[in-house]
Amino acid sequence: MSGMKSVVRGVGSYLPQKVLTNAELAQLVDTSDEWIVQRTGIRERHIAAEGEFTSHLGLKAAQAALADAGLTAADIDLIVLATSTPDQTFPATSVVIQNELGITRGAAFDLQAVCSGFVFALSTADAHLKTGSFKRALVIGAETFSRILDWTDRGTCVLFGDGAGAVVLEAVPEAEAGGRGILTSHLRSDGRHRAKLFVDGGPSSTQTVGHLRMEGREVFKHAVGMITDVITDAFAATGESAESIDWFVPHQANRRIIDASAQKLGISPAKVVTTVELHGNTSAASIPLALDVARRDGRIQRGDLVLLEAMGGGFTWGSALLRW
Repeated sequence: MSGMKSVVRGVGSYLPQKVLTNAELAQLVDTSDEWIVQRTGIRERHIAAEGEFTSHLGLKAAQAALADAGLTAADIDLIVLATSTPDQTFPATSVVIQNELGITRGAAFDLQAVCSGFVFALSTADAHLKTGSFKRALVIGAETFSRILDWTDRGTCVLFGDGAGAVVLEAVPEAEAGGRGILTSHLRSDGRHRAKLFVDGGPSSTQTVGHLRMEGREVFKHAVGMITDVITDAFAATGESAESIDWFVPHQANRRIIDASAQKLGISPAKVVTTVELHGNTSAASIPLALDVARRDGRIQRGDLVLLEAMGGGFTWGSALLRW
């Protein structure tokens, strides 16, 4: 099975109905629309309803991706869910989605790499598909970060939102893929920086869920360098370049980080897909959400060269380059 490629068959997303604007946030904490937009580029974000869980968001994104692929749940034998906000400590939220889809074969598991989760999950699913262990995978990023925010902390509560996105990957013989599929992925982590972005709780340490804590300036300082590092590796591995890619779909954390990274890499602003203005930072969901937006509005077309990148708590960071 050494000549297999993981090809994207479909993409889908889901956003909760409730929209929280900057003006509404200004009534909760000492902030303003101007302050938030200037520093982050965010104008609004979606918030999960009471009783609406990460599994609900992930399920709807998965169903949308299956519909886009023209497949049914019976065609899937692997689910990899990237999330930092599972429904429960265990079982994995992926098995909840698996059950709701009616899938009783194959495997489903969660992966935790915070905002880098989708890139890590995509790389993991790709590795499994290439071995021939599985035929088709749902790779999902789903988050309800609103549940771990301290709504009195204006430095963090203005940044994050809830949502989910998913892609369907299929193992296809390289001779039949026509150049399509995941070309390369590069993953990194460095636990020395874990205190710069973390949640101050957990089952083993505090027996609580905890709240997100962040040293914003430190995260920004490291982000651009780390992001460009793994993208340079992707270009070196494939012979591609900033000029040859069609679309750059970064993790949607902060507009300033996105712009600075693209500028440092020499990627034209016209090639950058951004959704942070309307979604905020949806962590592991942000890249598949952005992919779905760009696919549905006609930007991403079959055969396009698409570059993904993300950085998250840990620190973790990674890139993936694929031919759509």
